[in-house]
Amino acid sequence: MTNLIPTLTHPLVTLRGVRLRDSRVMDTLLSKNRSWLQPWEATHPIIPAIALDQRGAIRSLLQQARKGYGLPFVLEVDGQMVGQLNVSQITYGSLSSAGLGYWIVESQAGKGITPVAVAMATDYLFFEKGLHRMEICIRPENVASLRVVEKLGFRFEGFRRRYIHIDRQWRDHLCYALTVEEVPRGVLERFEQGQVPTGVSEIPEYVRIQMQNPLHLPPR
Repeated sequence: MTNLIPTLTHPLVTLRGVRLRDSRVMDTLLSKNRSWLQPWEATHPIIPAIALDQRGAIRSLLQQARKGYGLPFVLEVDGQMVGQLNVSQITYGSLSSAGLGYWIVESQAGKGITPVAVAMATDYLFFEKGLHRMEICIRPENVASLRVVEKLGFRFEGFRRRYIHIDRQWRDHLCYALTVEEVPRGVLERFEQGQVPTGVSEIPEYVRIQMQNPLHLPPR
């Protein structure tokens, strides 16, 4: 498994593959940061909320990595775990695309760690694995995550109504993407050189109107 998930390093953060023995530390971090993370946590639309089996979740992520569908990383600062970044839905061939999600503990938020981690993972998928497109979908209320895509210059691509079940409800999401042609020298270099184009992550006015006017469904 160590050959399947690389270790990516930067002075701010290290990304390494998740391990089963990380489950106890991850449980502790998630528990201590419950109020910070719960609004953005995926839930099941049918099965009621239960205590998450962290070892089982890690085992599932590693299984997806073995099949080539995912890359589950943990984020480390000074050798200590501070979050997680998961690349999922990796597809090769005519699509050559993947999706990316992440979380970080509250005490490390706002230090530039997450943008660097997202940039490194995206560069790895583009230039080492040959993918063409990376997508990130974010709840409109998640201001911190929206700042990440803005800092890195991910383009706004669309609004998906009731897209993912988050925090016990189907939630709207804003979708952003980059293709490899947009970053010939890499996402990280463009970010660190201050060459990210402005305005590409802006939400169009017609989308803001949609966001303010939720779709009303007839009662069941």
